[in-house]
Amino acid sequence: MFRTLGGGDLAANRTKATHPHAVTELCEEGGRLYANALRAGRIARVDAEPAPCLIELDLLHPDPDDPDWLRPVPPAVALAQRLNPIEQEIADRRRWSIELSDAFQPFMTLSAQTAAGTHSISVLDGHDRINAALNLATAQCQSEMLTIQPTNRFSERSIMQGLERDRPLIERGVRIRTLYQHTVRYDAERLAYVEQLSAGKVEYRTIDELVERLIICDETVAFIPIRDDQQVALEIRHPGLVRYLIRVFEFMWGRSVQLTAGAPYETAADGISEIQHSIAKLLVEGHVDEAIARRLGMNVRTCRAHIAKLATALGSGSRAQLGYLIAQSGILNQEN
Repeated sequence: MFRTLGGGDLAANRTKATHPHAVTELCEEGGRLYANALRAGRIARVDAEPAPCLIELDLLHPDPDDPDWLRPVPPAVALAQRLNPIEQEIADRRRWSIELSDAFQPFMTLSAQTAAGTHSISVLDGHDRINAALNLATAQCQSEMLTIQPTNRFSERSIMQGLERDRPLIERGVRIRTLYQHTVRYDAERLAYVEQLSAGKVEYRTIDELVERLIICDETVAFIPIRDDQQVALEIRHPGLVRYLIRVFEFMWGRSVQLTAGAPYETAADGISEIQHSIAKLLVEGHVDEAIARRLGMNVRTCRAHIAKLATALGSGSRAQLGYLIAQSGILNQEN
């Protein structure tokens, strides 16, 4: 594609009227004739009439010895004629960008200083921005990192990202406490990940139900997702909100079970396991199987198997009767 450097509106309109393309383009016929002219050293003016763009774009000029012939402008010269103004425009824009940056730099510095001392909440859009912010926060973490990780399938990429982020923390002596759901005990990938980070001040616990992901570093910054696809998150540096999220974590931590303490699904004296107590509670609240499975971090098939065992333990013959029997049995009033 070529850009015309002159000719004015009249020439442009004339070319558009007599030739089927804009003056900034070189058509197929024009390309063929220009190549012929380069090979032969010149081209008859009459032969060039089907492609007036060649003259308009200054690719052909009159032969000074014979007005009936046109000579081609060398392509290197033609290219330079068109690149020079573009490169000048790029240089001008680069200079303008530097001038703008210099003009705004004092305000950027002031903003950064203000944000560091105030209560900021930032929206992080996209995995790249989220990971960059997490990497910075963990790199600056010196004391403790708290994480809540609802169960989902680990990919090889997420395992590597987690290892790259957490290992330096352990090497610096930072304490890490992580909450998973009970179902992680049957997740080989997650257990392998935990095994690789078991040294140092690292502790993993599980609980039956988690609401959402949470990461807190040094009681100064917290990260929470605000969309189900994990593509948007909040970076929270408001001291009051961070303290509140820490209390939420500690509340769940106190009700969790160490990952090394054995399976938490042992059947109680009433024939109902802890996980089935959790399912019973959600059934009475009106949740469907898919929602229960999602909240407890298991697949729907496993959830339905537990519901079937619960129904058998209570002697229920139907889903409607199961809800009634759960309410009547008093199992939700028992401490698990």
